[in-house]
Amino acid sequence: MFMGEYSHTIDAKGRLIIPAKFREELGEDFVLTKGLDGCLSIYPNNEWKDFEEKLKALPLNDKNARAFVRFFVSSATQCELDKQGRILVPGTLREFAGLSKDVVLTGNLTRIEIWSKEKWMENSNCEDMDAIAEGMQAMGILI
Repeated sequence: MFMGEYSHTIDAKGRLIIPAKFREELGEDFVLTKGLDGCLSIYPNNEWKDFEEKLKALPLNDKNARAFVRFFVSSATQCELDKQGRILVPGTLREFAGLSKDVVLTGNLTRIEIWSKEKWMENSNCEDMDAIAEGMQAMGILI
């Protein structure tokens, strides 16, 4: 399970250090792709395979299903860590997520999200706890 928040920088060549706590769970190679809300997602191979199976089960005659599969699969790339624990984030993915220098990596249970620091600050704002609690209740999550 991935959890936690880590601030790092991405260099001019697009290399990003993956936190040591995440590297253990990721394994030797893994998948990097577009994520929702303007971030990137890293999936360990076993989680990607599960996700792939769900995508394969979507009906091809449904336009939304095709768009959904296209969004995640067309940008997906197999990654592996270099000796310094870094990955190379392709330019198209850096552009999609607005990654330039300061980034935030967050654990999200089965995957890791990579955010530009600016987008993370915008999207991680949890000022309205009542709305969050109501949303959790609507999804059947009671604490």
